[in-house]
Amino acid sequence: MNISITKTTAPKAIPTENLGFGKHFTDHMFLMDYDRETGWSNARIVPFGRIDMHPAATVFHYGAEIFEGLKAYRREDGKVQLFRPYENARRMNNSAERLRLPQIDENDFVDAIKALVKVDEAWVPANFGESLYIRPFLFGNDETLGVHSIRKATFIIILSPSGSYYPEGINPVKIMIEKDDVRAVKGGTGFAKCGGNYAAANRAGENAEKKGYTQVLWLDGVHRKYIEEVGAMNVMFKIDGEIVTPELTGSILPGITRKSCIEVLKNQGYKVNERLLSIDELVEAMKDGKLEEAWGCGTAAVVSPIGKLYYDGTEYVINNGEIGEVTQKLYDILTGIQWGKVEDTYNWIESI
Repeated sequence: MNISITKTTAPKAIPTENLGFGKHFTDHMFLMDYDRETGWSNARIVPFGRIDMHPAATVFHYGAEIFEGLKAYRREDGKVQLFRPYENARRMNNSAERLRLPQIDENDFVDAIKALVKVDEAWVPANFGESLYIRPFLFGNDETLGVHSIRKATFIIILSPSGSYYPEGINPVKIMIEKDDVRAVKGGTGFAKCGGNYAAANRAGENAEKKGYTQVLWLDGVHRKYIEEVGAMNVMFKIDGEIVTPELTGSILPGITRKSCIEVLKNQGYKVNERLLSIDELVEAMKDGKLEEAWGCGTAAVVSPIGKLYYDGTEYVINNGEIGEVTQKLYDILTGIQWGKVEDTYNWIESI
């Protein structure tokens, strides 16, 4: 893929403190255009700025949009690397297929990310726990209100330096199990990473926050009894010595961190069971003391220990509200690989 590069003539000061998440953006962005007749064209890196959109663009009216999230990490030796970017490319194409958006060649996807990160490499933070968040997104922009398959689309990548998810340590969070709203159903878009899934989760998320909980734990949309995922993360449990995580039934996002956790756990000798897990079974395990650990897993936090679960008027404390041994081990191994402190025996790292 040929990428034209136009560098900014007014570079911004690179922030080094209070990075937060998604607050600051680098000097450049990647764009590429799609037309059904000619395919992808005009791959370019240009100064970061606003984009011109027609008011009738498909994405505004029918939600034809998907996105990904991954990070670039700076090692102690100064080199920059990516964590499993081809998995993001594959998942984006799976999301694109569901929403009938155009596919992107996996190599082009990764090459575009590498090229953009290389241009803005100075923005990759040097402190452990901090990283450069990478947001690729793809949307339909046909300039008509007719409901039809996508003929024109745009692919964009933007970058944002991200602070440590745990500035004060990896602390367990409080989660509320949602009984009324549902995130997705089998046959819908639950497995796709599209904006509509997140917008539909806002109401339950706000209700949980009002009650003092960080996120919600979703139940399935058909039976309202099987555990699915936590907010913007997948979820795992250690029940009576066994690792249990909801199986991918079509309504759960196939997380790359989830996949990595499973591979690491199996390599460490743990039994991992991907299966249906009912809320009744989970509550029983909490009552009996068999729920030993619980954690969410995703790109932003890597792993997020769950210290309390609230369901049907009762709050259950997990592992005395402390991070568990398995959760800590996963965090140490995965972050160690990502920041180059632990040898990558899985061949997950892509160097810039």
